[in-house]
Amino acid sequence: MPLSWNEIKTRALTFSKEWEHESSEDAEAKSFWDGFFHVFDVSRRRVATFETAVRKLDNKQGFIDLLWKGVILVEHKSRGKDLDKAFQQAKDYFPGLKEHELPKFILVSDFEQFRLFDLDTGETHEFKLRELAANVHLFGFIAGYQKRSYKDEDPVNIQAAERMGRLHDTLEAVGYTGHALEVYLVRILFCLFGEDTGIFERTQFQELVDTHTKADGSDLALQLAQLFQTLNTPKEKRFTNLNETLAAFPYVNGKLFEENLPLAAFDSKMRESLLLCCALDWSKISPAIFGSMFQAVMNPKERRNLGAHYTSEKNILKVIKPLFLDDLYTEFEKVKGNYARLNELHRKISTLHFLDPACGCGNFLIISYRELRELELLILRELYNGGQGVLDVREIMRVNVDQFAGIEYDEFPARIAEVAMWLIDHQMNLKVSDEFGQYFVRLPLDKAAKIVHGNALRVDWADVVPKEELSYILGNPPFIGTAYQSAGQKEDMAYIFHGVNSFGMLDYVTAWYVKAAQYIQNTRAKVAFVSTNSISQGEQVGVLWGEMFNRYGMKILFAHRTFSWSNEARGNAAVHCVIIGFAAFDVPEKRIFDYEHIKGEPTERKVRNINPYLVPGNDVCLQSISNPICNVPKMQSGSATRDGGFLVLSKDEKEGVVKKRPESEKFFRRFISGDDFINNIERWCIWLKNVPPNEFREIPEFQERFKQVKTFRENSTRPGTKKMAALPYLFAEERQPNWDFVLIPKVSSENRKYIPIAYLDKSFIISDKTFVAPNTSIFHFGVLTSLMHMAWMRYTCGRLESRYSYSNTIVYNNFPFPLSPSDTQKKKVEEAAQAILDTRTKYPGSTLADLYDPNTMPPDLVRAHQALDKAVDLCYRPQAFGSELVRIEYLFGLYEQYTAPMFGAEKKKKTGK
Repeated sequence: MPLSWNEIKTRALTFSKEWEHESSEDAEAKSFWDGFFHVFDVSRRRVATFETAVRKLDNKQGFIDLLWKGVILVEHKSRGKDLDKAFQQAKDYFPGLKEHELPKFILVSDFEQFRLFDLDTGETHEFKLRELAANVHLFGFIAGYQKRSYKDEDPVNIQAAERMGRLHDTLEAVGYTGHALEVYLVRILFCLFGEDTGIFERTQFQELVDTHTKADGSDLALQLAQLFQTLNTPKEKRFTNLNETLAAFPYVNGKLFEENLPLAAFDSKMRESLLLCCALDWSKISPAIFGSMFQAVMNPKERRNLGAHYTSEKNILKVIKPLFLDDLYTEFEKVKGNYARLNELHRKISTLHFLDPACGCGNFLIISYRELRELELLILRELYNGGQGVLDVREIMRVNVDQFAGIEYDEFPARIAEVAMWLIDHQMNLKVSDEFGQYFVRLPLDKAAKIVHGNALRVDWADVVPKEELSYILGNPPFIGTAYQSAGQKEDMAYIFHGVNSFGMLDYVTAWYVKAAQYIQNTRAKVAFVSTNSISQGEQVGVLWGEMFNRYGMKILFAHRTFSWSNEARGNAAVHCVIIGFAAFDVPEKRIFDYEHIKGEPTERKVRNINPYLVPGNDVCLQSISNPICNVPKMQSGSATRDGGFLVLSKDEKEGVVKKRPESEKFFRRFISGDDFINNIERWCIWLKNVPPNEFREIPEFQERFKQVKTFRENSTRPGTKKMAALPYLFAEERQPNWDFVLIPKVSSENRKYIPIAYLDKSFIISDKTFVAPNTSIFHFGVLTSLMHMAWMRYTCGRLESRYSYSNTIVYNNFPFPLSPSDTQKKKVEEAAQAILDTRTKYPGSTLADLYDPNTMPPDLVRAHQALDKAVDLCYRPQAFGSELVRIEYLFGLYEQYTAPMFGAEKKKKTGK
């Protein structure tokens, strides 16, 4: 066990005084460095050797003054000699060392002056012998202390996972596979971490492999098996004749080394792979990041982009801060200076219990535990004034890993999560050691996070964490849209949503919401999940949140609106997500985090209530309805061809037919789908509604196409399409307006401020890839083209990937048109709307995609839309709308007014003109 820092400083002072006035004969160097290592209670003879022979780059023989393989190289000179040359000489030895022998530090000295180079960070520290006591913290790596910061993108995490991946591959290649391989690798991970963080002696595991096994690897598996057995055996129960190298390892327990595994088989290359793993400084590894990467090495496809396989700490904090951490820190600030209340807060955080029911490798649990331990350290700092009066730090530590639990479907990440929780616990124990000057380690491991391997949607969560103990549920359950769910996942959905209509449209993640809602009934527990933003948009809202509100009485307490969930790793596709915190009780103040840019930083807003669209407002769920709530024309899909593409022709194809058969021209009509409309693609269709057969029967080009349509429809599995094979010259589903109409594409880019909407005459044939509202006026076009409708659409429509997916039954039918605009107001809207149509015609060579690209939108079109927005806003109220959130909050209020039961008959009387 390492000495306390106070003891180390005392020894450093004694050492400095002993050597400050000694002569500098080279013969005394060994005594000097033996004494130096003794300062840190480390036997130099055990860890480092003098005069290590190496072959330098120029092929000459060299001798390293002092080498601790993989840790530090010391080059010692007589007093007053050039330390720059000593440093260069030290580097010249590197080509003669194996990779796992390369040091992480170089120390050069002339008895009087010390210069320490950290080769990982590039930092250099220089001080005199008499200043050693003030600088001993720089040598924490010798004493068994490590003080590290962790970065999401630190390449050492990826490098470590890649090396473990190679070790995995070599073991798998010789037939060591499955459960045994997974447990074996997790044990090796613990040993690697243990020797670099003070659980074991520094390089203790590496030494065992390097100096106590044969170079051909033939006895390595047996040695590791003996090590694992030793780590699982209390010291007093070990064989009395156990060799001293194995006997020096501590008793670990924790069931990590309990299971008897088949004996592996190593060769020289496999042994070298393990030594390369040992060469890394595992104290730098972040358990929160490495676990996911470690899991990824098992899949060669995922291994190509290891950096993509973790959740960034920044994103995890977006969940845990508003869920519990912010409140705890607020309470801490209030009780600082009050010993009794600080003690009470300390007791409180030691009784909190956390559950991640889709924990993977434990990222959320690890960061949550670390943050709770950080808070505990602050509390202890206040209570004990920097450690004064603390005789044994063990007596004052209360927070422990057994407050955390998880459920994971796959066994390997479940085991990683369990070990990773021990690793983060140890890292925090080292921080406590540094704070209080006492070495603190929890060995043997008598407590563990409870990680259950199983299907979280079938496991009883109360068996994992008793309901009366639970404080918080958190995590990042699998998203999985309905089209991508496996048969087993669909069975899970049916199990959770038993008796719920239309659950088949829901994402898989919604099952965790309902399961959590069932579990936290009549408790004060809070829940926060990361989810795809689709659960707060479109049709899913009515199904999911209808259940959450009406059956289970949930209240949304905080929400991060749509943002890009990504760790910024190269090649890692971002997902558009939301975070929703909820509970079975209400609080007077809720928190909304909104993003001006989805990859930017959020701004927080305090609100009275958050609705399921994650905006301020009452708990309203829009339902899919067949008719508009306002007195406006009904919107429908365009006509469906179901023709295999044979009734629709390109411009060139149409002109080719007309050139041969001029009489055919009158049977062609412009055909428009959403893509045609936005990108100005000219297509035509054969339109023969109410045309006598004798007028087109003699056009062979038509007849050939009708044969193809007939064959296509006859081969269809849809009864309606098969039936229309008898009428191959007509559209399968004809819904052509008989009046001028508004056209809205069903899918549009999320980058546009305005969805491009058209106002067309009845001569255009519209496909079923668009919505049409027949018999509409230019006033309706103006309102639908305005920011009011665009804001409503953005909050209530579904998404296809990230693009807007418009819905007539959800978005349009529930949209609150202006209540009773005056004729003057309506006229201003009509004029402004016409100005937009006129402005578009000024750019005949530009598509609507060009005109509505936010980077290329012409200034006069921008001004025309701004004028329309102002005109439409005044139809709603005289006050300006300061932001989109204000607009949507107002619109939801208006929606409630239009649909409230208190209006009775007036609810049925349509509003709007």
